[in-house]
Amino acid sequence: MILITEFMDAAAVASLEEQFGAVYRPDLAETQAAIPALLADKKALIVRNRTQVTAELLDAAPGLACVGRLGVGLDNIDQPACAARDVTVYPATGANNLSVAEYVIATAMMLLRGAYQRNDQMLAGDWPRGPASGREIAGKVLGLVGFGAIARDTAALARGLGMEIIGYDPFLPEDHPAWDGATRAELPDLLAQSDVVSLHVPLTDGTRHIIGAEALAGMKDDAILINAARGGVVDEAALAVALKAGTLGGAALDVFETEPLTAEARARFADVPNLVLSPHIGGVTVESNTRVSAMIAEVVARHLSR
Repeated sequence: MILITEFMDAAAVASLEEQFGAVYRPDLAETQAAIPALLADKKALIVRNRTQVTAELLDAAPGLACVGRLGVGLDNIDQPACAARDVTVYPATGANNLSVAEYVIATAMMLLRGAYQRNDQMLAGDWPRGPASGREIAGKVLGLVGFGAIARDTAALARGLGMEIIGYDPFLPEDHPAWDGATRAELPDLLAQSDVVSLHVPLTDGTRHIIGAEALAGMKDDAILINAARGGVVDEAALAVALKAGTLGGAALDVFETEPLTAEARARFADVPNLVLSPHIGGVTVESNTRVSAMIAEVVARHLSR
């Protein structure tokens, strides 16, 4: 039996249900306390980013063989605890790269152009032609903090639009072929030179608030910051201050330190200009959900069929 606690493509759910039996409760992550009882007799667990797979949860499921992650981030899964219990964790590596890359490009174009958040002004009778004209993306410098697979896909799309690519990744060797067509830079230099900065790093002790007040001060006053990586790599309070002060051109946030937004975060972001907020959907499109779900259904089925 399989427990699925967050949304999954219907065809993938049906396939797992037919083969192994599945309990599909896509809203179960909202009531974490109800999960242990349902998981107790299950062989597999499939989650997205909301379900917290802790050591305590694993202890409630002594027969659990694997965890499928409908996405790539593993912040919500205690990997050492899984390893200690011989529970294999399967992320959907690569299946939603394009969706995230398109999110970065789309929000960069929205914020550079400045034309797409003018409905209220237009309907009020204003004609903000000057402020709405904005800037082209062609010829701009895209700085990618972290140069893994998603960042490289983003770079490929950006090159097609005529952008110049700068990357920072201390873990990627200088002679790696991924650097072909991109300039390797240290983080302060990348921030100083980039018109658009996109974050592609996991949340670790070393990356928490990697973009804070000091980093923001080192960016161009009209630069755009995009975070579709992990909440916590940006100091949200410092970002709000910079946007309100006009020392940053704009920002798009798809991930947050606490999700959904707390009352404090909602108040912090209220009336902040040139800010695009989205509910952690950078990697979630109709197409990517189909790919991610099919991939995880396949690897979980293979594991259970051993």
